[in-house]
Amino acid sequence: MKNYEPFYSLRLKVNLPTLLFRNRLGLYLVLCLGISLASCGDPSDISDELLDGKVIFDPSIMAPENYLTSLSNPNPTPEEASRPVFILCHGYSASTFEWSEFIAWSGNTEAYYTSSVLLGGHGRTYEEFKSNSWQDWQWAIFDEYEALLDAGYTNINLVGSSTGGALILEAISSGYFKGKTAPKHIFMVDPIVLPSDKILPLIGVLGPLIGYTEAENTNGEKSYWYTYIPQKTLQELQKVIKKVRLDLQKGINLPSQTSLNVYKSTHDSSADPASAVLIYKGVSPSNQVSIKMIDSELHVFTRLNYRIESVSAQDRTNQEQTFQDIVEIALHH
Repeated sequence: MKNYEPFYSLRLKVNLPTLLFRNRLGLYLVLCLGISLASCGDPSDISDELLDGKVIFDPSIMAPENYLTSLSNPNPTPEEASRPVFILCHGYSASTFEWSEFIAWSGNTEAYYTSSVLLGGHGRTYEEFKSNSWQDWQWAIFDEYEALLDAGYTNINLVGSSTGGALILEAISSGYFKGKTAPKHIFMVDPIVLPSDKILPLIGVLGPLIGYTEAENTNGEKSYWYTYIPQKTLQELQKVIKKVRLDLQKGINLPSQTSLNVYKSTHDSSADPASAVLIYKGVSPSNQVSIKMIDSELHVFTRLNYRIESVSAQDRTNQEQTFQDIVEIALHH
């Protein structure tokens, strides 16, 4: 039996204001009869105060040794090489900031390492974001994984939020880990397999009419998430999650020594909670899979800073318990 906690209610709720204007994935598609052709193309003036601009970049680009274990400790001792390393993979349109609270929570621990990956094309200018495919996003994960293996690390763990989770599932299904030291544990927070926004599957048709969409970010988020979302990147997002859904239907087999632990918000406006059901049904062996449904209305509930939503005491408890669970499993299982 899979370690499976109740899925509560998995009603598919379509709330148009939420779908059109408040989706964390940036699906703010203002689709109306009065749309003007002037909205096609790209934004004409992007402020450098935004992540999309040409001045603010993800800090991991300037100082990667502060983010990647393969660079901060490239010659580990045998004891260090056996400690858990968490490769932290953020979601679509985000940056390394998405896992900064886990890193801060970890403090200066010597029990494990964190390696915060910046997905390909992310954390850079609007144009660079626009020009990269989902395979480019994924290769950043592979680059760090290979570098850790080359350095001698043997206890590698993958942690993916939202699209980061989908990219990890795709890597398993495509056989990336065959012939390699497989990850010991895989952790996913709100992985997206089925979007809550039912407009996303139509992006191939509607996207060219829009050109780009504008996310409703808070002032704090604007430095860490894209404000202007190129429709081409939404098409790439749709491609990878559709591929993962098909792979799950066929069945995805975990490496023999790898466990999969999924933490899924029950009321997620970006990644439909049914994503957990699809993973539950599609990944095997069943005794290597654990799914926990988290009573939360947040997408990527482990990230609390700068949210437009109010953060409750329960949200902070959810974050703390999940961080503790991830570390406990990696250290003792």
